[in-house]
Amino acid sequence: MQSEHLQRLRFFETALHPCNYLETETARTVVADPAHPTDKSLYTRLAMYGFRRSGNYIYRPACPSCNRCVAVRIPVDEFSPKRSQRRVWKRNADLDCRVTDGVFHEEHFELYQRYQHHRHGDGDMASHDEDDYRSFLFPRWGETILLELRHVERLIAVAVIDVTHDGLSSVYTFFDPAEDRRSLGVYAILKSIALTRERALPWLYLGYWIDGCRKMQYKEEYLPQYRYANGRWNPWPPRES
Repeated sequence: MQSEHLQRLRFFETALHPCNYLETETARTVVADPAHPTDKSLYTRLAMYGFRRSGNYIYRPACPSCNRCVAVRIPVDEFSPKRSQRRVWKRNADLDCRVTDGVFHEEHFELYQRYQHHRHGDGDMASHDEDDYRSFLFPRWGETILLELRHVERLIAVAVIDVTHDGLSSVYTFFDPAEDRRSLGVYAILKSIALTRERALPWLYLGYWIDGCRKMQYKEEYLPQYRYANGRWNPWPPRES
């Protein structure tokens, strides 16, 4: 995509609103113009500047008094699993992993509903209907794939993944609440790293790590990684100069 095309893209700021992750903070988001023609090339360029997507909207936090949302990506050829991650990989060796197109499947939606009711029963997502599910996970533009995890044909997890020109981008993972012991969230990331390598792509984008947010701390476990700050991707842990 030519740089002048990106320069023509407009951005809008949302109104201030309570932060969904840090109770004491007020949040604001910058959103790329949803009316602008969007495709995988545009999303790839914006992901390189720390943007993410939710449904058809591409966004980045722009909070007035907080900068703790930090985009993270993993250089998959450098990644080396920890001992605990190797145990998760071995524990799930009996699963069948399949990659399918990013389209609606009733079986997936039923699993999504069970997951939401169990994990987020008091949240807005627990009441998602089929239209909400589609609009949240599948954009009108770009390329989205689904990583299915099955045990003897029984679906137990789905990872929703966007494909960009320079990597894969984890969007959302949901799984059977009865299979907690398998650590399927961890396993889905490990499989996503492996899939990124298979496709000869350099990066797995993991979304935002948020300092002080317990449910985002898991992203610290995948090292080495790069964190976007001050207009550039910086290695983490920092490398000696």
